This record gives sequence, structure tokens and C-alpha cells, in this order.
Amino acid sequence: MNDDKLTIWCNNDFTSDQTVQRDLLVKGVGDHQLLMFEPDQDGRNGQSRLALEAAEIAFGYPDAQAVVDCKKIRWVHLNAAGYTSFDRDEIKKALTTRRVMLTNSSAVYDEPCAQHLLAMIMSLARGLPIALDEQRGARSWQMSVMRPSLRLLNGQTVLLLGFGSIARRLVELLQPLEMDLIAVRRKVSGAEPVRVVTVASVDEFLPVADHVVNILPANEETYKFLNAHRLGSLKHGAFVYNIGRGATLDQDALINELHSGRIAAAYLDVTDPEPLPPEHPLWTTPGCYITPHTGGGHDREKERQVKHFLDNLHRFEDGEPLVNRVL
Repeated sequence: MNDDKLTIWCNNDFTSDQTVQRDLLVKGVGDHQLLMFEPDQDGRNGQSRLALEAAEIAFGYPDAQAVVDCKKIRWVHLNAAGYTSFDRDEIKKALTTRRVMLTNSSAVYDEPCAQHLLAMIMSLARGLPIALDEQRGARSWQMSVMRPSLRLLNGQTVLLLGFGSIARRLVELLQPLEMDLIAVRRKVSGAEPVRVVTVASVDEFLPVADHVVNILPANEETYKFLNAHRLGSLKHGAFVYNIGRGATLDQDALINELHSGRIAAAYLDVTDPEPLPPEHPLWTTPGCYITPHTGGGHDREKERQVKHFLDNLHRFEDGEPLVNRVL
């Protein structure tokens, strides 16, 4: 084991009632020096910048350019699954050149996000949001209207945009329902447990999908990936889900399709912007159901964040491969 003492910069967010999780981190780093800051102190200036310049490891969500500028950093562990600010060519090139490792917290969020998607897929198929609207609204007994519109998921086609850890776990949850699962990713390894097609052929498969599940990260290549043309190519009655990033979906085009009634419904856990302003038309668009970026949330979220970092810290100390490595 490497006995060198390291300086660890941290701006992971701990609320006032998360002292147990905070103490878990403090105890877990052992003799290493831990420099802690608030989430908004991201290493761009002030004391957090001076500390980042002295650190070998960063845990939380530091500013990407600040990481590039701080030459001692050897490893950054993000407390989120997303890494949008680091997913830029100039940032990746600079970090790769210096052999700075970047890991994220996908292992913390794959299970809750996959369960969140499963809940929405099943609830929309069985009309639960519609029934809830009636209960809170007119309280009319819509049995004769609803029963013929409900769906069995068996045999329906799910098109997964992205095939990272969330999609792989969702596949495991959906397979018992005998659905036809197709995933889209940039590079096909051939070892995937479902049929996988390349991004270049996505337009061939959108018209056959009953459910389009968007788990894409936000970057220059994915901006409004689900644009007006692609949304317009979906079959009548398709469902759309977005748990990736709001910027990957053309929301104006989605609103138009929902108003037309051609897309049956949409579930959004992410929007652009966030928080979504109360006056935004998505809130009142028929068939649009929104959760406030809670897909990855769970009662052990902060504990699992810390344990995931500490597990990787031990791997870093021992020179072992890191989990959820991005760069």
C-alpha cells in the first residue's frame, strides 16, 4: 500500500443533517489532509482555489478549467453521474496529456435512475397519471375511456439513447417484461446484452419505437439530439422519456408534438433550464409529466457518494483500476 500522505480537496455538499455522512468521509480518508468547502466554492478563486492548487485529489464538483490550471491534481472524483463541464475536447485533451484521471459517481445513480424510469414506463402504460389527474380534478369515473387505452408492455419496443450504467441496469429490469430492447451508442462492442446500433443509424429505429428513453449526456454532439425532425418521425402513440440532460431534447418541438396528440406522453426528469420556471409551458402541456431532477435521489444517496469515493481512494492508494473511470 502507498503510505504517501495526500491532500484531498472537497466541495461535496453536506446538509446540516448529514453529519454522519460527513464524519464517514473525514474518518475514511485517514491520515490524508482533507480540505473542505461549500458546493459553490468550486476552485475558481479564493481559499478554494489556493487549496485546489495544493491538492492531488478533488472530490465533489470542481470547476473544470480550474482543475486544468492546477498542476498538482492527479485524480478528480465527481459526486454526480454527469460530467458535462469536463466533456469538452480542450478539457479532456489537457487532462489526458497530464494523465489526470476523472471518475464519476455512476455507481451511485444507476440503480435509482433505472428504477425511476421503470416506474414511469409502467405507470404511463397503465394510465396511472391520468387516473391521478381525475382524482385530483373532476373525480369522474373514466373506466370505459381508460381501459381500452391501457397497454401491456410485452412485445413493445424500447429504444435506449445511450448505453451507460443506467441503461444497462434498466435493461435488466425490463427484460422480464419481454420487451424488444434496442440501444444506441457511439461504439458497438458486440458484447452488449441487447441489440445495439450506432448513432448513425438511429433515424432508422425511431419510427418503430413505442418508448424512446433518452439517457444521453450533454455535450456538443448531443445538443437537441431529439430534435423536431426526430420527434416528428416517431410512431403515433409513442412515449418519450428524458433522464439524461435537458439540453439533449428540443422542448419546443416536444410541446408541439404533445399538443397534436401524436406522441402519447412524455416524462421528463431533466429540463432546460433547471429549475423549470413556473410559467414554462411544459408544466401545462397535455401528456407531459415532470419530476424535478429526482431520478437519482434516494435515502442513502450521500452515504453511497462518500463510500464510492472512499472505495476509489483505496484503489488509488494501491494503484488499482478506479471504478467509473471517464478519463
